[in-house]
Amino acid sequence: MGAGPASGDHYGWSVSTLPTPTAQTARSSRRSWAAIVQRWTRPAIIANLVGQIAIVGTGGAVRLTGSGLGCSTWPLCEPGEFTPSFHDASSIHPFIEFGNRTLTGVLGVLAIAVAILVWTNRSRSMSYRLLGLAPLVGVVVQAVIGGITVLVDLHPAIVGGHLLISMALVAVSAILLDRAAEGDGPRVPLVAPRVRRLTWLLELALVPVLVLGVVVTGSGPHSGDAEVGYRFALDPAHVTRFHSVAVWLFLALLVTLTIFVWRTRPEVPHARRVVVVLLALTLAQGAIGYVQYFTGLPEILVGLHMLGAAALTAGAARVPGAFRTRSSLPA
Repeated sequence: MGAGPASGDHYGWSVSTLPTPTAQTARSSRRSWAAIVQRWTRPAIIANLVGQIAIVGTGGAVRLTGSGLGCSTWPLCEPGEFTPSFHDASSIHPFIEFGNRTLTGVLGVLAIAVAILVWTNRSRSMSYRLLGLAPLVGVVVQAVIGGITVLVDLHPAIVGGHLLISMALVAVSAILLDRAAEGDGPRVPLVAPRVRRLTWLLELALVPVLVLGVVVTGSGPHSGDAEVGYRFALDPAHVTRFHSVAVWLFLALLVTLTIFVWRTRPEVPHARRVVVVLLALTLAQGAIGYVQYFTGLPEILVGLHMLGAAALTAGAARVPGAFRTRSSLPA
């Protein structure tokens, strides 16, 4: 009896163990996309953080130049017109307001890029991937609230909420930057428990600093439009004193934290750098705050103070992450 067909040819056809061109293409595409994610995630997150801070500055410019109603409606600038029209009688206000709206669009593009790059990284934890969606959700929410501020003629409560959400987005973006650089393994603390507790007290102390700062602005002279008189019915001097007390409390906690970090053994160089940067930002903010108060709130100093608040928020948000390490989970 003759030899039968080989085992792979028992039914009259050969079975190949080589990958098909389609499978090879799919694997090659996955490797290419993984390389893109590896290369561009951090730059995209940094650009998003810079944009989130910058829009606080452009939003401040809108308010401080009285351009809050430079565009009379939303999402169009004027009825039937998406962009402001230039003519001899036009002022600069519509273009300042439209520039701020344009930056919102740029932020939207950056947030979409961050969301795609982070969400499609299946090697990372779900908590990290969900965090990557937060800037996009925030930009959408802020665009809607920005429109509402125009429709309610710059009511200070809505404008203040708009700014506080921007600060929250700055904080989330800073946290996302640190999460992208660390792994998803268990948190390993680098400092003593009392230092970690002090860190969270510091984060909590920042909240009244920001909220009272918004109330100070909402009761001060810069309403966002010369024709709008909506302000909080509060004495700006009294509110400013409460704000300064909150700042001094924050500074006292930060100085104490800095001393503890410097005494930590073994040394924690990254944590030292983070707290020193935050201390420098806080001192600069305090100096600008006092100078602007005693010089009658000039627009340029108020604008710098708003930008400084955003930078300080980013710096404070990075403190907890600097006091721990996380390794990558095993594949």
